[in-house]
Amino acid sequence: MHVLGISCFYHDSAACILRDGEIIAAAQEERFTRIKHDSDFPANSVRYCLAEAGIADSKLDAVVFYDKPILKFHRILETHFSAAPAGLRLFMNAVPVWLREKLWIEPEIRSALEQCGAQAPEIIHFAEHHESHAASAFYPSPFEDAAVVTIDGVGEWATATLGVGEGNHLSILEQVSFPHSLGLLYSAFTYFTGFKVNSAEYKLMGLAPYGEGRYTDLIKENLIDIKEDGSFRLDMDYFGYLDDLVMTSGKFEQLFGRPPRKPESPITRQEMDIAKSIQEVTEEVVLKIAQHARQKTGKQNLCLAGGVALNCVANGRILRAGIFEDLWIQPAAGDAGGALGAALSTWYNVLGNPRKTDGRHDQMQGSYLGPEFSRDQIKEYLDAQGCGYSELTDSDWAPTLAKLIADENVIGLVQGRMEFGPRALGNRSIIGDPRSTKMQSVMNQKIKFREDFRPFAPSCLEERVADYFDLDRASPYMLLVAPVREDLRTPAEGDEGELEIHEWTNRARSELPAITHVDYSARVQSVNAESNPRFYDLLRAFDDLTGCAVLINTSFNVRGEPIVCTPEDAYRCFMRTEMDYLVLGPFLLAKGEQPGGNSVQSHPGENSPD
Repeated sequence: MHVLGISCFYHDSAACILRDGEIIAAAQEERFTRIKHDSDFPANSVRYCLAEAGIADSKLDAVVFYDKPILKFHRILETHFSAAPAGLRLFMNAVPVWLREKLWIEPEIRSALEQCGAQAPEIIHFAEHHESHAASAFYPSPFEDAAVVTIDGVGEWATATLGVGEGNHLSILEQVSFPHSLGLLYSAFTYFTGFKVNSAEYKLMGLAPYGEGRYTDLIKENLIDIKEDGSFRLDMDYFGYLDDLVMTSGKFEQLFGRPPRKPESPITRQEMDIAKSIQEVTEEVVLKIAQHARQKTGKQNLCLAGGVALNCVANGRILRAGIFEDLWIQPAAGDAGGALGAALSTWYNVLGNPRKTDGRHDQMQGSYLGPEFSRDQIKEYLDAQGCGYSELTDSDWAPTLAKLIADENVIGLVQGRMEFGPRALGNRSIIGDPRSTKMQSVMNQKIKFREDFRPFAPSCLEERVADYFDLDRASPYMLLVAPVREDLRTPAEGDEGELEIHEWTNRARSELPAITHVDYSARVQSVNAESNPRFYDLLRAFDDLTGCAVLINTSFNVRGEPIVCTPEDAYRCFMRTEMDYLVLGPFLLAKGEQPGGNSVQSHPGENSPD
């Protein structure tokens, strides 16, 4: 029995397919269209899922959409009426689109599926938005039962929920409702500090360690009223998203004594302090919600999803607080993961199918759920382009790459199935030597074309994680921030607070300077031989060669573009950056051996605010 889950029409469209409850394939539409955060119907993702499941030109058993459009439209209408006469421009922008497109999702899905070569069943299911998030968190988790928390911007009405999962049943117990939203509060500060909403919240999180929490009390006294159980209310006089096309109001600007920062303008001490302050407020709310979830449900484990669950600093705080014995976070925690959650909710909650867990292994298959390209497919592409390459044997692959990395070369790596979710986990990654003092600057400026302050994540052999980080468990999806071990740290110099941010960024803080953030933290990915044997072998070969079981791992893309999917995407990105080598499956490509040599072409991401 095949169940297809779909999310689309807002941001991060995606599709997922289950066979008898097993996740067969899942992918975001942006990876195929090369439009970042593509919101259109995920036709390419659907075609891929159908092909992977081997059911093209046949009838699907169930199709489910990840939220309920009628409820969402009701919320939008009620919001506009409550804000009237303000908000006319917002109303005139939103309602025609709803009347023309978004209210007619069922016939749209049927028509689109037909064009994809599949026939929809008689009934198309619609899950609530936070039900989809919660299902994506609980059902693939290794836990038989757990508290389930979802936090994002907004679904239909809910902005945060607390639920409980037991066996194959999931229920929502409590919710916070729009317009009071922790996700939208964080996005308001993303906008105010000059970054792009629904896209660059992670930049605000990365900027926070440079600042001091000078505005934390100001935020809590004026913008948000936080209750002991983690529920909260916002003072809407400070926000613009109810009746305008901006996130913050004039009163917000008066509170902070300035207008929003212009995108791409210099980052000042005030932006750093604002970022730190809203991060502290966010962590306080998330910790209170987690504590309440433990008290309310009595469960020993916690599952998380929703966009705020990608705040890996807050996740690390929950873990270190010891509120729960264990924590599991959906790797595609945002709206893309809603396609997966919708399908799983239908399979278990609606159809009542049994669920089996072992308490140790999740059902996400490492989140390696996207397309894979065979040796012959890759070779055919390379030959057609006239590329220069060598083919490595299985035994030579890892040692050869390890030696290149140890010589401070930067490598673009495409192998195996593409990751589902926003993190590259070794199959669509750019990798480098974390011991290099220049690597963070080189990769940010010459390869990723992004801000200097952005940290890089480490991938580490799972059995060696505790040798480098204060982390006592696996972190396969790069969703936990942990401190670098104190004995590996380099003492900070006392003048850092007076420096420009780019000078501050490039100072070594540990024996692994390229992956150590300014607060001595790192966003850790642990790698084992079971989930990704090829990447594990590379880490082990690097450890054998250098005594270091860690590599830099950042997503294979440039600023403003999605992570690469195909060999063609990867080669194009490789030739537009200063990466030294490209690995496509067994093939190794040196930059100087390609048509066009070492020339770096311009690219659209270079001046993109995203």
